[in-house]
Amino acid sequence: MRTFIRSTVALALFAAGAALMTAPVSAQTNKLIIESGDNARSRQEAAMDKEQWGDTRSLRQKINSRAEKEWDKADNAFDKRDACLQSSNVNAYWEPSTRRCLDRSTGFAIRP
Repeated sequence: MRTFIRSTVALALFAAGAALMTAPVSAQTNKLIIESGDNARSRQEAAMDKEQWGDTRSLRQKINSRAEKEWDKADNAFDKRDACLQSSNVNAYWEPSTRRCLDRSTGFAIRP
C-alpha cells in the first residue's frame, strides 16, 4: 500500500511539474517585416513580361509601319487632290475611288 501511495504521489508531483512546465508562457512575437518588393515571384513575373514584350515587338513594329503607310497614302491623296482641283488644266478632274487625277476627254491619269 505504501508503494502505491508513493507511486501515486510521485505521479501527482510529476503531473504537477509537467503542468507547470507546460503552462502558457506569454512572449512578445511582434515582428515588423519590411520587404523591398523584390522577391522570386516578382522577378519571375518581370522576366515573363519582358519576354512577352520582346516577342510582340516585331508585331508592334508591323502594325506601326502599316498605320504609317496608310496615313502617308491618305496624306498623298489629299495633296494630289488639292493639286488636281487647283490645276490650270480644264479637263482635269479628281476620281475619289481610285484617288487619281484624270483627264475628262481621254480618261488617262494626268499630273497637274
